Amino acid sequence: MTSIPHIVPITDLRQGATSIVKRVSTTREPVFITQRGRATAVVISMESYVQSRKELELMRLLAKGEQEIQTGKGYDIDDVMGEADALLASLQA
Repeated sequence: MTSIPHIVPITDLRQGATSIVKRVSTTREPVFITQRGRATAVVISMESYVQSRKELELMRLLAKGEQEIQTGKGYDIDDVMGEADALLASLQA
């Protein structure tokens, strides 16, 4: 079930940055910052940021592999699976 996003006006961010940072660090849920009623930024924990960067890198590698398959390039399956296992292990760390 999706939770309701936590939305904070930029004025509240200015006045309560410490509590907002503590909240995202504790809950690992993003806080959406609004300015003049419009979403302008998202504050996330460092752990969430690192995790999303790892996931993005995995997606880039998969897309690259897909392109290489289409152009007829290839790699040994054992090497590919070893790299995939290492990436997945790093995502769980």
